[in-house]
Amino acid sequence: MSDSAVTATQTANPNAINLKKVLGPVHVWALGVGIVLVGEFMGWNYSVAKGGAYGSLIACWVIGLLYTCVAMIDSEITSTVAAAGGQYAQAKHTTGPLMAFNVGIYLVMAYTMLEAADVLVFGDLVSIGAGELGREGVDPKPFVFLAVAVLAWLNYRGVFMALSVNFLITAVAFFSIIILWVGVQPFSPGEITQHAEMLAIVPLPELSSVQGLPYGWLGVLAAFQFGTWYYLGIEGTCQAAEEVRSAGRSLPLGTMSGMITLLIAASLTWWICAGMLPWDYLGQALAPLYDASKMTGSNFLVVLLWVATVFSAIASANGCINDASRAWFSMGRDRYLPQWFAAVHPRYRTPYRSILFLIPIAVAFGFTGLLAQTITFSIVSGLLGYTFMPINLTKFRRKWPLGSIKRGFVSPMHPIPAIVLMTLCVLTFFAVFLGFGTQLFVMIGFYIFISLYFVYRRYKYVRRGDQFTMAWPKPQGY
Repeated sequence: MSDSAVTATQTANPNAINLKKVLGPVHVWALGVGIVLVGEFMGWNYSVAKGGAYGSLIACWVIGLLYTCVAMIDSEITSTVAAAGGQYAQAKHTTGPLMAFNVGIYLVMAYTMLEAADVLVFGDLVSIGAGELGREGVDPKPFVFLAVAVLAWLNYRGVFMALSVNFLITAVAFFSIIILWVGVQPFSPGEITQHAEMLAIVPLPELSSVQGLPYGWLGVLAAFQFGTWYYLGIEGTCQAAEEVRSAGRSLPLGTMSGMITLLIAASLTWWICAGMLPWDYLGQALAPLYDASKMTGSNFLVVLLWVATVFSAIASANGCINDASRAWFSMGRDRYLPQWFAAVHPRYRTPYRSILFLIPIAVAFGFTGLLAQTITFSIVSGLLGYTFMPINLTKFRRKWPLGSIKRGFVSPMHPIPAIVLMTLCVLTFFAVFLGFGTQLFVMIGFYIFISLYFVYRRYKYVRRGDQFTMAWPKPQGY
């Protein structure tokens, strides 16, 4: 936390039990990359079904720009507003209660649905692994529940241990991609990888005249939806703001180095899978890197990528439990939700009630088996939060201009990243509409409903004076 920051709990009661400051840049990196890296092992490939292999690559780089803007904006504000809740804590200070409540719910749903997708894939991978060993028909649901229960216990016992584990298994998963890339002999194209054959997609005449884009440029736009899966969750580094030892250093360093890691991993993933698997199969595969490893004929690579895919799913679900519970905890602490959720464990110093409360939601969605729909729920919730960020930074800069308060990091070239981010968010919403229009409108309806719930039922419990927990001068214009 920055020197000027104090939490709402500390302000109200200096003797209250608070979250423990034990994390450094490595843990922030592990939290951000750990949540996201599973997107390299599954989910991103649905963008191939939307726009072809080349469309998926374009989406990878364009959405990478979107998330680079997210990382820069988040790093500036969160290194200054260093409180649990991340973007929710930011919204309290810059915009107001209704926006803060909505941003908090966006965060919780984005991470909880991502967690559900992770454990769903974990259960399916265990079933696949059992089938490879001759035990067909293993039910994945018990493993879905087991994964959530074990990870919830790990988070219950302490954030330092949970994120230290995340660092180890995330590192293994990341280096497995590099090992697989080396294993397919990238400097000898055509010997193992067959990009020329795999990418020789004959376009449909009525849609495209560009080789490799079977559904034309509209297909490329549609691919943006699942292109977000390469990076979705990197903004979760902000949830650790209240538990890092030096927010001004750890958050920007951990977030930006995490984004660089993901850009490298995403590009290598596309290159491997596009050269090993036919695009029409790749667009619907459960675990494309694992499938690509089976095409190499190397038992070592097959075992490594199965383990790495499992590790990536576990690391992501572990980080999601951390992030969703911190957002839920923060909302309870500020009375946006019942204060019962604001309890901190007296021994482990974790928001244990928030951790336990969200378990059944993740398990229920994990049991559905609807991977694409669960991913879309997470994507839309994340996009709604990203759409708020340009507005958030603009208001933040206007209320507290550069030089008026101490910042741990300054986002460069403002307002260009904010404009780019807003433009790409609008385009990605349209991409979601093209593929999942009904689900998009249902989700928007859900968020409108809970906004009305907040206005008419919860707002009366909010103490606005307790929200402004930063020792800052009055904002300009007030």
